[in-house]
Amino acid sequence: MSDTCKGVCFCGAVELEVTGSPVATGYCHCEDCRAWSAAPVNAFSLWAPDSVRVTKGGDKIGTYNKTENSHRKFCTSCGGHLMTDHPGMKLVDVYTGILDGFSEAPTLHVHYGSKTISMKDGLPKFKDLPSDFGGSGETLPD
Repeated sequence: MSDTCKGVCFCGAVELEVTGSPVATGYCHCEDCRAWSAAPVNAFSLWAPDSVRVTKGGDKIGTYNKTENSHRKFCTSCGGHLMTDHPGMKLVDVYTGILDGFSEAPTLHVHYGSKTISMKDGLPKFKDLPSDFGGSGETLPD
């Protein structure tokens, strides 16, 4: 991946960039991510907070947090989803779908115990989260 990758909301009012490499990339199957993304699975890229910078439209970013674990960010003009702050993990999930040219390959599945579709791709499937991220570290079969 290039050193810097740019992201933009659906209408273009908010722009951001990520620099360096993500801490982790993968797919989340939790109920909250499925509901938020309106999809059976959500692709994520986790970054250190100092690797994520809003470059345009910071005043157009709204926040919704159903729980203290996830502060979901969206564009107040178009509703486009941008990222989620995870204060407990001290990481920011920038949705890979908004990152232009992002090519980092996914490395794991999280909350696979809550899945609605199976994805047989050979990646580790964590029942909840890896132990490094506060989960049980338990894996499930492909």
